[in-house]
Amino acid sequence: MSSFPPGYRFYPTEEELIGFYLRNKLEHRGEDVMEQVVPVAHVHRFDPWQLPPISGEPCRRDEEQWFFFCPRQEREAHGGRPTRITASGYWKATGSPTLVYSSMNRVMGKKRTMVFYRGRAPNGTKTQWKMNEYRALEESAASTIHSSAAQKFRSEFTLCRIHTKSGSSRSFDRRPSEAVAAANTDAQKPVSAKRSLSHDSTSSDGNGSQRALRRRGEDDARLDNGDDEERMMRGWF
Repeated sequence: MSSFPPGYRFYPTEEELIGFYLRNKLEHRGEDVMEQVVPVAHVHRFDPWQLPPISGEPCRRDEEQWFFFCPRQEREAHGGRPTRITASGYWKATGSPTLVYSSMNRVMGKKRTMVFYRGRAPNGTKTQWKMNEYRALEESAASTIHSSAAQKFRSEFTLCRIHTKSGSSRSFDRRPSEAVAAANTDAQKPVSAKRSLSHDSTSSDGNGSQRALRRRGEDDARLDNGDDEERMMRGWF
């Protein structure tokens, strides 16, 4: 049984991925707990659809993204290029690596984006599977310099975010499609109805004031219910 409550999802920012998860892994801090969330895997040896079942517990129910610590390959440790060929295809880098900045505008790492192709290069077929590979900047080299020419990055481990194209029209909204549709319907209700309520609350016959008091009481009841739900959620952790 999962130790996480229904609806829980793992959606860290890039700053959290590099500054907390990858940095702690590189410094060997809290590795046992860390790897329950982001396990270690040689991701380049697997076809991407094989990775979700071996992902961390918070991501196994996810249908869009999964996270892994990827050890440095032996040939890479000796100055060679890493192998990104799997049984069914290969990972191909797209564009140039980009720097990742903290909220304090300091360079903290870099990101390389890759796409998975079925078949063999150069005639592979592009798929919807993608990967963001993160490397952490050496702490002694942290700066606000925008050029990566003189910057050194740690390579013992990278943090890889495997993801596939979202089927949701709003990729940031992870609720079930039925709930999203209901929310969209509520959002599209005529504004005139809200104006009518506002007019009633200020009417001179006194009925508007009574309706406003009833609404205020209903709002207080909803707040009380929200407090009960918050206490129940705390029980999960």
